[in-house]
Amino acid sequence: MTLDHLSLAQFRSWPRLDLTLDRRPVAIFGPNGSGKTNILEALSMLAPGRGLRGAAAPDQARQGRDAGWRIQAQIGSRPIQITAPPGQPRSVAIDDKPVPQTALARLLRVVWLVPAMDRLWMDSPETRRRFLDRMTLSLFPDHADLALGYDKAMRERNRLLKDQISDPGWYRALESQMGESGAALTRNRLAALDAIMAAQEGGDFPAAMLTLLPGEGFADDPDPDSISARLSQMRPRDLAAGRSLSGPHRADLGACWGPQNMPAALSSTGEQKALLLSMILANARALSDQPVLLLLDEVAAHLDADRRAALYDRIAALPAQSFLTGTGPELFDSFGARARQFSVTKAEGISVAEGVT
Repeated sequence: MTLDHLSLAQFRSWPRLDLTLDRRPVAIFGPNGSGKTNILEALSMLAPGRGLRGAAAPDQARQGRDAGWRIQAQIGSRPIQITAPPGQPRSVAIDDKPVPQTALARLLRVVWLVPAMDRLWMDSPETRRRFLDRMTLSLFPDHADLALGYDKAMRERNRLLKDQISDPGWYRALESQMGESGAALTRNRLAALDAIMAAQEGGDFPAAMLTLLPGEGFADDPDPDSISARLSQMRPRDLAAGRSLSGPHRADLGACWGPQNMPAALSSTGEQKALLLSMILANARALSDQPVLLLLDEVAAHLDADRRAALYDRIAALPAQSFLTGTGPELFDSFGARARQFSVTKAEGISVAEGVT
């Protein structure tokens, strides 16, 4: 299946946009602030979560928080509609039937890279964990449900800890649930890292050794009984802190590459960008048996002409529908006829697409 059609209504700067799509990469160019990234954000909403900007539904409406918006997509024969009526959270329908957001992960896999992610290796463990979980979700659709189950049990445990409840009977069931869900999360993360590493190709975009770091204590433990026992052992410290200090929710992502086994955090800015691209391309490549959208925002801005050409060759060979943005058409010259291109302009707060080919 492929994404055959995308329609936006009152989303961000787009009062209306209708795109008929095929398997060719789509290159979108225009000035900064013209609305290019808004298209990628709309596409990212076809995955569970808040999309590539992490925005709340009211903030995505073109006419402000008191307005609504709609995204419609056609995946093969299956229609998707995502709506956010004024003042309400967004809702999802597949085949004209209401479904939870997590159902999107079983229909379409969405992978993205945006400029804010360039500092991934210098940012917080939480940011890297979200990045890892997004990759993991693309490979294992049950990851979102597992995360919800773990977070729900942890919130209940944190409430007990904050209220200084010391009776162990209150904690056992919650810690067992955290153990079951947390172990499954960890196994998914480890399997995702193996799949990403196996799909890396090296060359202009280096292959890396990726690891799940334990963070605070035991975030890399895949055994449910072990996690439950450790939570029980850590309970006095957690009571003092009023929250769960250790567990799968504290995992971190590590990466080293090259013959010197260089840690990503110590690499140059250019090397870090190339490493990120390598991981994102490998993520899409690892999903060769699934419908995949690859969203690359301003990805060519800091690449020289040779590396851009190498990137576009990789993208053209991927089993994915790819969408790229840039400030000018010259950034996409080496795509040639392999990609569709159109420009975006904005006047008086309204975005317009021109020259769709």
